[in-house]
Parts: sequence; C-alpha cells; structure tokens
Amino acid sequence: MRIENIPPDPLKGFRQGGVIPAHPLALDANRKLDVRRQRTLTRYYLDAGAIGLAVGVHTTQFEIRQHDLLRPVLQLAAEEAASWVSDQRLLVAGVVGPTAQAVAEAQLADELGYHAVLLSLAGHEYNIDALIEHCRAVGEVMPLIGFYLQPAVGGRVLPQEFWRRFAELDSVLGIKIAPFNRYHTLDVVRGVVEAGAEDRVSLYTGNDDHIVADLLTPFKMKRNGRIITVRIVGGLLGHWSVWTQKAVELVSNVKALDADKPLDSDWLSMDAATTDCNAAFFDAANGFEGVIAGLHEVLRRQGLLEGIWCLDENETLGPGQMQEIDRVYSNYPDMNDDKFIAANLERWLAE
Repeated sequence: MRIENIPPDPLKGFRQGGVIPAHPLALDANRKLDVRRQRTLTRYYLDAGAIGLAVGVHTTQFEIRQHDLLRPVLQLAAEEAASWVSDQRLLVAGVVGPTAQAVAEAQLADELGYHAVLLSLAGHEYNIDALIEHCRAVGEVMPLIGFYLQPAVGGRVLPQEFWRRFAELDSVLGIKIAPFNRYHTLDVVRGVVEAGAEDRVSLYTGNDDHIVADLLTPFKMKRNGRIITVRIVGGLLGHWSVWTQKAVELVSNVKALDADKPLDSDWLSMDAATTDCNAAFFDAANGFEGVIAGLHEVLRRQGLLEGIWCLDENETLGPGQMQEIDRVYSNYPDMNDDKFIAANLERWLAE
C-alpha cells in the first residue's frame, strides 16, 4: 500500500482531521479474547463518528504479540469496519520492534486491508541515521504515521532533527504527537515545517494531557522569512477510546470556530476539564500504572466491556484511581456519552 493507493474517502477524512480512537482489547475473565465484545467496541467507535481506528497500539496492549493475538485482533477490526458501515474509515495498525519485525507486521497489516501503520520507536537505541533507515524500510511496505510516545510508558526523546528527516520521507502520511511535553511537541511541528511537509503530513495529537489546546492552537513557524501556520487536525488517542461520541462532537465544534473572532475562554476551561478526566482515566497520580485498566473501567461502567482484565494479571487500577474516575464522572456529567451507548448497546452486542 502506498499513500496514493489509499481510497479517497478515508484519505480525505484523515487529511481534514477527526477522531481516531486507539482500540482497546476486550478480554473475558480467563484473559482470553472476547470476540463479541471486541466487535462491540469497534461498532461503537464507528457509529460514534470516528474517522478511523488504530489497532494493535499501546491501548490494545503491546503484549498481544506474545499471546498470538495480533492477527486476530487486527482482522476483527478490519472485518467489522468493512461490514458495519457503508463508508470506508482509515484503518491504522500499530507496528513495533526491530526492523525485521516491524516490516513483517506492516506486511500483515497490508494483507488485512489496513491503510497505514503507526510506527512505534519505543525501545530502539539506534542513532538518528539508523532510525530513519528503519522508518524508510517500513515505509516501503505501508504509509507511515510517526509516533512520538511519551517516555513514561516506554517512548524515547526524539529531537527536532529526527522529525525533520522523518517528514522528508515520501511514505509519511502523518504524525501522532504524544510526548506529553510542550517542548517536544514543538520539536515535531518545527521538524515538519523545516521539511516543507506541512501540506502532506497531517498532525494528530496524542497528548492526552493537552487535547483541546492542541486542537485550538495555530502553530506559527518561520521558514525562509515567511510565517507558516500549522494546525493539529485531529487526535489519535487512547483517551478517545472512551466518551468517543463526545470527542467527535468536540472536534466538530473546534472546526466550526471562526478564526477571525477571539477565542472564548470557555475553551480553556474545556481543556482543563478534559485533562482532569484524563488524569483519572490514565492514573497520572501513580505514574500511569493504571492507564489501560482505567479506560477499561469506563467501558465496563458503560456496558461495553464485562471487566477491566488485562493480559498482564498484575496490570490493574492504581491506588485511588477508582475514586478519581468516580469524581470526574460526577464533576463533568456532560462529557460522557453514556446515553448514546445505552441507546445502542443491545444492537452492538448482537451477533
């Protein structure tokens, strides 16, 4: 698959920007894949208005590879996306590991009908030259979405030079900016502008601690004496694996803003409220130990999952995290999409 071979509708949707949830993994009480619930989650995201799905990524649990679940999980999402809705959505597969492994996973994604891969560089100790060659090799198989993963959950610091050279690759479709760090976020934007790639490399926020402000900010960078304005057009987020319909509504409202009018301060309040919710879901108080279990807990409350089980039996909610989720549910009742889910859950659960 090359960028020019991506079908027009999902490509246009990605370029214009929107919501791409990072797809969780549904397990039963024996920590085995719950196929019915896995399909239910996919149906929820599609009906909520997501422009795409990211599967096999951090929120799906990287450990699926050790449990021989990568293929079945990718295949389930692709099948459901093809059969549940009439329009095409962008399918993104997470790929990890050394070059041989990453290339093989990209080939699997291509075989299963995915349109792009989210390329994690976690764990790589390569220098910049070697990293770029690694990306180039994977990009020969599938279009790339770069992934700046925060160091707290296994990522590494990647300088502006890397992002400039990455953006120069013709296989790059976009970049998920997720270092949870404003300085590092600016490194990515600067790299894309210096590469002259702002019109072909779409930027998505993965900064779950700064979602709304990322979407609102016009980043202004100077190149050759001229001001270049760059926007983050959407989000590819673990946070948006919950309360997804409200996330779609949020992005739509941001797009509808009049750029010539002053920004209402309520948007800054929304940014703070979203970050507050994320702190609870991601277990920020405990160094993100309960990040996946926290998302599962929200989905469990809504009836989409039966439990919060993870592949690692030691991975669960952090101390006080349940109370924090209770708190944000109470404090921000208009931010959840429980009513939307309740109205559709029976249909999504149907075989």
